[in-house]
Amino acid sequence: MPVSKQLKLQHLLWRAGFGPTTETWQRWLALDEKDWWPTLQKGSSLKPDKFDIADNAFHGLSMGVEEFIKVEQAKKSELSKEEKKQLREQNRELMQSLNLIWLDEMVVTRAQLREKLAFFWHGHFASRNLNVLFQQDMLHVIREHALGNFRDLLRGVSKSAAMLAFLNNQQNKKAKPNENFAREVMELFTMGRGHYTETDIKEAARAFTGWGFNLQGEFVFRKNQHDAGSKTVLGKTGRFTGDDVLDLLLEQRQTAHFIARKLYRFLVNEEKIPEARVRQLGDRFFDSGYDIMALLQEIFTSTWFFDPENIGSKIKSPVELWVGIRRTLPLTLEDPEAQLLLQRALGQVLFHPPNVAGWPGGRTWIDSTSLMLRLRLPHIIAANGALDLSAKSDDDTAMGQNRGGRLQARLALNVDWKPMLTIFGNTPEGSALPELARFLWQTPKAEPPQAVLQKHTDARTNEQLVKTTTLQLMATPEYQVC
Repeated sequence: MPVSKQLKLQHLLWRAGFGPTTETWQRWLALDEKDWWPTLQKGSSLKPDKFDIADNAFHGLSMGVEEFIKVEQAKKSELSKEEKKQLREQNRELMQSLNLIWLDEMVVTRAQLREKLAFFWHGHFASRNLNVLFQQDMLHVIREHALGNFRDLLRGVSKSAAMLAFLNNQQNKKAKPNENFAREVMELFTMGRGHYTETDIKEAARAFTGWGFNLQGEFVFRKNQHDAGSKTVLGKTGRFTGDDVLDLLLEQRQTAHFIARKLYRFLVNEEKIPEARVRQLGDRFFDSGYDIMALLQEIFTSTWFFDPENIGSKIKSPVELWVGIRRTLPLTLEDPEAQLLLQRALGQVLFHPPNVAGWPGGRTWIDSTSLMLRLRLPHIIAANGALDLSAKSDDDTAMGQNRGGRLQARLALNVDWKPMLTIFGNTPEGSALPELARFLWQTPKAEPPQAVLQKHTDARTNEQLVKTTTLQLMATPEYQVC
């Protein structure tokens, strides 16, 4: 079955971004297919501004570096129990702010390609760290290099305070090497499991001794803690430093194959992954010197990217689902912090991956509880409904919203329906449902059960027809995939 131009465009915008926005949809649809990729590239060509939440007036906070130093030293200091609690609360509020700023950027930015890839790398280089200065610095490294060179990205993340702290390399000293960082760099960030030995990890850990950071989050190499002796890593011997080990990992063609496979699963198809194709992509990625943009261009401009088997094959992650809804239906939230609870309820809180391996994705996004919430979400939006869920014990992912053992928030908001009405407001009643389904559903055969859906739509005016049909189509299993 041939894939229509519209479906191909929507497929590209969902995979290379967070879905089409109704405000720009008609301009995109007017472009020739050959102009899609250059337009995406151009939109993400400028370097990103750093999210500096210390200057963010959202919470009226003024915590400086000295106070973060107190947090780091809290266990050793003479701070009272109440002072420690206050510092933790201030830091949590800043983490909430960083979360919401990035979420808004995903919704409104023209740099969709950059933010989508930053979102991918955020899961690839998963770090769970409650120091907001460390997290915002690492996020900037990721966003700055998301479309650049993987070599620079790997080195920048590896030297970030957030990652070094999360993987305990601050405690990696020549007298007592800590293997956590070396192991994860090999297993999760570069080559993947099975392509190194335990001896490689032990020797690499010696090379990373002395890598740390100061209380301002700046990388520090402590020479007196570094093991300067000879090491053998991946069959090569020398007085290797941490930088040398990263170079050795990048010299392995397996690293390029590992990254290409993971990107293919994220951008193309989660389950059908042709070995020969991924290997070819990995080889070209390696031969390009790890040029991320070149790899993306090969994927997004290929004919196989638009094969029917790849369209509608991916379950939207919670962040992709929510950001996509906001791009389709521009929202003004009375309480933006309600989005923090929504992320948690759906199973994906930015900056809070479940572990160093990140979010597994795929079918893990869907269980009986999360699917019911996903299907109810459009109706909660329409009714300004409340979210009310049982609290779990890990309060850092509760984002400070525990209320007597419950988590509560209200998604009170206003929807700007004007962009949707501009596109579909004059659509004849008999065509409204299939046309809206073609726009909202990423399925090659968008055939909605008209008799069922029409029972729950209001056709008294074109405006009500568009509104009610849109919400009904969003509250379907078909809308959960892209």
